[in-house]
Amino acid sequence: MIDQIKWLGHGSFKIEGPPLIYINPWRVVRGVFHADAILIGHDHFEHFSPADIEKLRGPETLVIANEKVASQLEGITVLRPWQSITVDRARITAIPAYSPDDLRHSLESEGLGFVISLNFYDIYYAGDTEMIPEMDRLHPDIAILPIDSNGTLTPLAAAEVVKKMRPRYAIPSNFGGAAAISATPQDVESFKQAIGDRVEVIIPSLSTK
Repeated sequence: MIDQIKWLGHGSFKIEGPPLIYINPWRVVRGVFHADAILIGHDHFEHFSPADIEKLRGPETLVIANEKVASQLEGITVLRPWQSITVDRARITAIPAYSPDDLRHSLESEGLGFVISLNFYDIYYAGDTEMIPEMDRLHPDIAILPIDSNGTLTPLAAAEVVKKMRPRYAIPSNFGGAAAISATPQDVESFKQAIGDRVEVIIPSLSTK
């Protein structure tokens, strides 16, 4: 399953499935195949790009997001925290994503992360969040966590989340882009070093396909 998860830059990922799932597509190339589902965590520009959604969207594509995104783009399937939807063989559950002490990702903004259950794996894409109590309910096989410290987890805080959840694999997100919004290579290394050998850390290479 881990080989089917492709990093597309910053916080954007693709799960090759089937089904074909994109998460927060931003500055992506047009796909050969239409997405089965596109997951949008919140309405910040680097996570919600209508132009990129249209590159990947077909007549049958489900675009899944919160109310704020739905107010800005037609044809959105709205999920609220802890609601689930089935797309082909995948079950997608919306998870709260917020920062208790930072207005950039307030609880009231209703940001989302997602648990994607597919091929006997639970993949937790945390979205833009700090450490929150809701994470205590999650025990994923794969955890994809932000490490950019922009109202989100720091590399060390993300490592603490991994230690609590004890997934089989941990993948950093929100890195590799513009310095103002992305974590640095040093942050990625700090995240990996803080986890040590407790969990296998996957540092993804940029996929252009």
